[in-house]
Amino acid sequence: MSELIEEIKKRSEIIDRAIEEYLPEREPEVLYRASRHLIKAGGKRLRPVTVLISTEAVGGNTDMVIPAAIAIETIHNFTLIHDDIMDNDTYRRGVLTVHTKWDVPTAILAGDTLFAEAFRILCRSTAPPEKVVSAVDMLSDVCVKICEGQQMDMDFEKRERVTEEEYMEMIRKKTAVLYAASSSIGSVLNGMDDRIVDSMWNFGEKVGMGFQIYDDVLDLIGDRKKLGKDWGSDLVQGKKTLVAIHALNSGVNLKVFGRGKASEKEIEEDVKALRESGSIDYALKTARALVNDGISSLEILDDSPGKELLIELAEFLITREY
Repeated sequence: MSELIEEIKKRSEIIDRAIEEYLPEREPEVLYRASRHLIKAGGKRLRPVTVLISTEAVGGNTDMVIPAAIAIETIHNFTLIHDDIMDNDTYRRGVLTVHTKWDVPTAILAGDTLFAEAFRILCRSTAPPEKVVSAVDMLSDVCVKICEGQQMDMDFEKRERVTEEEYMEMIRKKTAVLYAASSSIGSVLNGMDDRIVDSMWNFGEKVGMGFQIYDDVLDLIGDRKKLGKDWGSDLVQGKKTLVAIHALNSGVNLKVFGRGKASEKEIEEDVKALRESGSIDYALKTARALVNDGISSLEILDDSPGKELLIELAEFLITREY
């Protein structure tokens, strides 16, 4: 695992240098400070790192895809800013959320700015123009799906019950499609055939779904000091995660679910109930099955250090501590 972390770090440093190049601060100062706030706070850079490793796995040109990696990280941060507004969260990556540090109108503009910049950055790829167009088409469709998934997530909060199938479709759109793009956009830009592109997309989609389920579990059992966000916020806000859906279907009495506010002790009591009911274990097993499915999509690729690293990265996404 330490070797994987080192490999991720090496590629994260490439991404960080590229962010400095592609996302400079401009005027008005407030707008650009706000739009760069979460990006500068760090994060694991998992999506852009996935772009680079996936490109290595298919034997592609990694220099060509760096703008795509930065575009995807930019889109990701745009979604985080707007998500935090909608969820009224106070912290993200260990710092104040954009709307908390500034205000809601500034945060909306900051997110909108990142959204527009992402496509401008993607167009700076040195790939053949027709491949860049295909990548832009892919990423724009992904953005539409992310919005659909977010609307589903918000709609779920107003409903007493949500099915597991509905939840899976929501996370596929809200989270997994951006991982799918991260895994396949390098193949698109490098002109790989459709079988490769489709296999890489399926890998990212399944792994992305597993990642989101595991992320929901970490909201409950992860290291509170390292999470960088409000612990137990999904539970208190009444989010219909897979853990919550399983628990509600099993008749578990969740005292803080959807209450809006709760003490740490009250959250701890509900987390204990979720453990004892098997709801947390159920979510973890589902995440594992999805990742295994995604990894099987890589059988189309020849064995290589890049492919092995991609498999290790997929495993890491559902075993990390925060």
